Parts: sequence; structure tokens; C-alpha cells
Amino acid sequence: MAYKMYILIKDSVDIGHALLACAHGSLSCYLRTPEFRHWWDLYMQSFRKVVCKVTDKEFEKAKTYIDCHYIIVTESGLNDMETALVFVPRGEWPEFFKSLKLYK
Repeated sequence: MAYKMYILIKDSVDIGHALLACAHGSLSCYLRTPEFRHWWDLYMQSFRKVVCKVTDKEFEKAKTYIDCHYIIVTESGLNDMETALVFVPRGEWPEFFKSLKLYK
């Protein structure tokens, strides 16, 4: 089973801050969650991440999946706006996540 990490970026965030949110979020997830470190140790050769561009409504809905652990990324340069949600890797994901638009 391939473990994946989902990173959800608000569609209102510019590309520069979106890149920062991905980097900060991935590092924060590694430093703050033992589940991530376990995943890294097991699967670092297959480091799968799914980055999605989401609406505010989708962003808030994603927070309701309480069995999917996540970190909220804020940006001080944007008045501490929540810019991203970074979800701890797991093997199975609710259909909601699979339906989100990929960041392109």
C-alpha cells in the first residue's frame, strides 16, 4: 500500500506563498508528528505527496476529518492567514480527498 501525504493550499494564496506553505508544512509535519517520522523511515524511497488547490469551503471541510491528523500552516506575511493544511501520511484516504483538484 502506497502511503500519501495530502497538502491542501487555499486557492487565494499566491504561488510564492503556496511554495513556502508546502515547504514549511512538510518540515513541520516531520518535526512535530511521530507518524510522519515513522512513514519517512519506512517509505522514504517512495515519498508520495499530493498537493491540491482548494476553496475556502473545501479547506474548512477537510478540517472536519478528525481521524486524518493535520497541521495548519499560517503565513505571517499574510497577516497570519491559514494558507495550507498538511495531512500526516496514510494508506487509505476518504473519497473527499481523492476528489480535490490537483495544484497545477
